[in-house]
Amino acid sequence: MKSESLSLKIIFFITLLYQSYKEGYRSYLKLERGLSSNTLDAYLHDVDLLFRFLEESDKPDSFKSVKLQDLRRFILFINEMKLGSYSQARIISGIKSFFNYLVLENVILSNPAELLESPRLGRKLPEVLTPDEVTLIIDSVDLSKPEGERDKAILEVLYGCGVRVSELTGLHLSDLHFKEGLIVVTGKGDKQRLVPIGSLAQKQVNIYRHQVRIRMRPAKNAEDILFLNRRGGRLSRQMVFLVVKRQVEKAGIRKKVSPHTFRHSFATHLVQNGADLRAVQQLLGHVSITTTEIYTHLNQEDLRRAILKYHPRNR
Repeated sequence: MKSESLSLKIIFFITLLYQSYKEGYRSYLKLERGLSSNTLDAYLHDVDLLFRFLEESDKPDSFKSVKLQDLRRFILFINEMKLGSYSQARIISGIKSFFNYLVLENVILSNPAELLESPRLGRKLPEVLTPDEVTLIIDSVDLSKPEGERDKAILEVLYGCGVRVSELTGLHLSDLHFKEGLIVVTGKGDKQRLVPIGSLAQKQVNIYRHQVRIRMRPAKNAEDILFLNRRGGRLSRQMVFLVVKRQVEKAGIRKKVSPHTFRHSFATHLVQNGADLRAVQQLLGHVSITTTEIYTHLNQEDLRRAILKYHPRNR
């Protein structure tokens, strides 16, 4: 009886822990990913499905012990449900996103779903801003507000260096090497890379550093962090998403834009202007060149549109 009572307590604890992860994931999907209510509900339903599957397999352990083979068994399970390719792809995408959230929150060290293979579907190209749209968004920042110079510097670095939002919030003052025109970026797996930073981004970061940040009192362990919040602590990913969302709305841009859109735009504009794909791969910190090749497809799409629009036989 004692053993059974202990097992029930463990299951109850794990369920409570899962609910807390689920609520955090809900906020992450809504705020950082900007998903619609329907998509958000679908992702949460899929994670519930995984949790019940693991529970029945005596495997939940608050998701910390889940391995790739457990997730592959789950995929076999949803295969048996005769779901279509798009439904299966969405479930796998949601599971990958959930475990990625757990990595970001330091609940687990690595994403066990990273190597899960999705059914082959048509490749969806990411949203990209034009250079004029980028300028509109950056120029929409109200510099009369205390956080204005910081927000403008954030946007300049996102577009000027193509960094991920987690790389941006992790930038240190000691990572800035402006004499050489470089910054040190710490990416996935704590891998560091050197990224050139242009004069406009340098200028705006220096304005923020020397006119705004210097007057702030950094919180403990944030003395070397570049971008600070109002309390002097490290800026959160969520805050960067809110900054981007606010300025996109002010600029009147109707595209679905996130901090990652600036990264896509950075890479796309480089490729469009003749940059070598290997160089772009290094700048983005991609392990595989195939990840970077999507920007070649974007460029080919531009060429296709140009032919359809301007070739006399297509008018």
